[in-house]
Amino acid sequence: MLKIKYITFLISVLICFSVKAQANDGKMSIIQVLNEISKSHNVNFNYKSDLLKEIYVIPLADDLSLNTKIETLEQQTNLIFTKISDVVFSITKPITICGYLRDNLENPLYGATINTKHNYTVTNDDGYFEIKVPSLATLLTIRFIGFKTIERQAQFFKLNSCEAITLIEEAEVFSSVVLNGYIVKGIDKQQDGSIAIDYSKFTLLPGLIESDVLHTVQALPGVLSVDETVSNINIRGGSHDQNLMLWDGIKMYQSSHFFGLISSFNPQITQTATVINNGTDASYTDGVSGTIDMHSSKTIESNFKGSFGINLLNADLFLNAPIGKKSSVQIAGRKSIDELVRTPTYKTYFERVTQDTEVAENTSNVSNSNQAFDFYDASLRWLYKPSDKDFLRLNFMLVHNDLTFDESALFNGVEETRESSISQNSISVGLNYRRQWNDKLSTVLNVYNTDYTLQAVNANVMAEQRFLQENLVSETSAKLEGFYTQNLWQFNLGYNFIESEITNLNDIDVPRFVRRDSEVLREQAVFAQTQFENDTKDLSVKLGVRANYLEKFDELIVEPRLSIRKALGNHVELEALGEFKHQNTSQIINFQNDFLGVEKRRWQLTDNDSIPIIKSKQASLGLLYKNKGWLIDAKVYYKKVDGITTQSQGFTTKYEFEKEKGSYDVLGAEFLVRKNFNHLNTWLSYSYIKNDYTFKTLEEIEFPSNFDITHAFTLGTTYSDESWSISAGLNYRLGKPTSIPLVENEVTGNAINFDKANNERLQDYLRIDASALYKFKINKVFRSEVGMSAWNISDVKNPINNYYRIDADDNAIRFSRYSLGITTNAVLRVYF
Repeated sequence: MLKIKYITFLISVLICFSVKAQANDGKMSIIQVLNEISKSHNVNFNYKSDLLKEIYVIPLADDLSLNTKIETLEQQTNLIFTKISDVVFSITKPITICGYLRDNLENPLYGATINTKHNYTVTNDDGYFEIKVPSLATLLTIRFIGFKTIERQAQFFKLNSCEAITLIEEAEVFSSVVLNGYIVKGIDKQQDGSIAIDYSKFTLLPGLIESDVLHTVQALPGVLSVDETVSNINIRGGSHDQNLMLWDGIKMYQSSHFFGLISSFNPQITQTATVINNGTDASYTDGVSGTIDMHSSKTIESNFKGSFGINLLNADLFLNAPIGKKSSVQIAGRKSIDELVRTPTYKTYFERVTQDTEVAENTSNVSNSNQAFDFYDASLRWLYKPSDKDFLRLNFMLVHNDLTFDESALFNGVEETRESSISQNSISVGLNYRRQWNDKLSTVLNVYNTDYTLQAVNANVMAEQRFLQENLVSETSAKLEGFYTQNLWQFNLGYNFIESEITNLNDIDVPRFVRRDSEVLREQAVFAQTQFENDTKDLSVKLGVRANYLEKFDELIVEPRLSIRKALGNHVELEALGEFKHQNTSQIINFQNDFLGVEKRRWQLTDNDSIPIIKSKQASLGLLYKNKGWLIDAKVYYKKVDGITTQSQGFTTKYEFEKEKGSYDVLGAEFLVRKNFNHLNTWLSYSYIKNDYTFKTLEEIEFPSNFDITHAFTLGTTYSDESWSISAGLNYRLGKPTSIPLVENEVTGNAINFDKANNERLQDYLRIDASALYKFKINKVFRSEVGMSAWNISDVKNPINNYYRIDADDNAIRFSRYSLGITTNAVLRVYF
């Protein structure tokens, strides 16, 4: 009986082994395989006792190498074998790390690489990645061209969820944000003292329903326009031609449509703008008063998107389309709608531009008709990332303004008509190539060519004469920069070549007269800069120098640049900035009726004599306090600019026809207080500018500048949530300085006898604006926004300029130009 039980038990055991062997399909325990490998290759394996239970593998051939056997086991088991020494291997279960890579605008980053010492992966269209690592101590490196590299151990990732990881653009290494929401959301202050505007985060400012760059910057302390245009922006008392305008690294000589009333930079493709008024980076040239550096998106889109919008001035279209997985193209276009319908807003703008000009009113014997104005712009950007280390950007921009009208007069009972016209055109193309050689070293090559043409044809019907005027600018530039980062230091070294050609043409048919002046100037520069930021991030120092050589004049100009930021505790920061700068171009006014009186300014190259090289020196000291939603920013500065001419300063009264050179000094202060209440931002800014000319060859050597707006105030508030943005504000400033004729002795010798220069002021300027924008979703694909704005709600008649002319009775007659009256606008935009 006992024997039968024993035989039964033995048969049962054999059956179980047989079933198990069939279930494993000829596989054997991994522990047994490891024991055989240990004996054959004299190695040991370390692992947790319960890690290898119930793991079976296909037996390995004896003639395989050790590495091949281990690789085969990793493939079969998904375990990780780590070589500790020549005779010891560690076996661990892999840890899965996953996440979503985003830029600072929450856009997914496709094609970024995530690698460890043993393996790597790349992100998909959604920016998602997944990678297996052997232990929590494994170091992962995340790289994407144009962004700062991240190195992080696996233990610092969220292991239970796939987190969103934001990469910081490489450029921000040199100018990181230290204060978000400087005035409203989307306007931030950077550690080098500049102000960055991010229109993807931007809410709203009073009177604006579009993110017009050059209107937006006027919300900043120390930035205004004495004649309420974007073609005459005055930064800390300087004239508009002393501002460097850059769009994706291309210098722009035309900045406006409607001859100054709206920006020529399409808001749908211009994503960010940086305003620099001191402590300029050593890589920049020109702009002795300030720099406005605009950029479009640097992200290669993986999905098609776009927008269409229309307001009471123009319609626009924006498209962003992927081309494969490594490239995308952005296309933007905008055109005036006057050919379809003339809106009240359009009519108000037109009357503002043409008031007191030959376009609006001719001589008594000549009548004007068929006034037509048209503007458009087009932008094209191509982005290409052939590898994770290379990034290529190609830019193209076309800007066009065209004004025409007919002049008619009667000759012997027969009406004769001739067309007069004025046009502004710009064509710009640029190429930017960035190479990230390794985690510490990168290079950037930027090449551009820009051409600007201002042309007017003045048909004098009474004299049967045609007068053609042209102002042509052509500039080519190449700049190569290298960036190197080492611990707490960043270094920048570069070379810049610029060739500028400016031509002025005056062509009269009867009597025949042609004068064409063309000048070419080549400049070469080398620059170096270093920046240090300590471990605690409470001290940042940027020191740079730029050496410029003008071969035509055999002149070397050395310009130091300095920026220091020091935190004093948690809420207070001290800022010190300084710079030397120069520029070789300026805008001059030969006569007030140049180009039909609509656009009077011609670009002109320096001749280092009658039109000097403009040179500036500036220093400023600031103190910033931030705590619990409060911000107080105060600064004082001193600026001296040499090499200006009377023709570049916009004189319309005394010294209007003088051609002298001189300088101006500015002692200024800027103050901003802002309080953030959740969805509500309220701010008050004040600017003090004491701005004086020095012209040693004029009757009065020193007198107030034409841009001496001694006191300027701005009060504003903006409410913003997910659906609504509502903003209202007030602008007040002293009137612009002006000269008046001497009382009771206004005209002497057929000329106006002026009193002391700029000893009077125009009426003080006051403007109240408001705007509202509502955003909503139409469906899963489309979303929309509608908005309205009112400019100068109180309809104050603000004089912005004046001039005098002598009538037939030898009396001095005053003429004034006024700002926009109450002007409304509305917008409808659809995103897809």
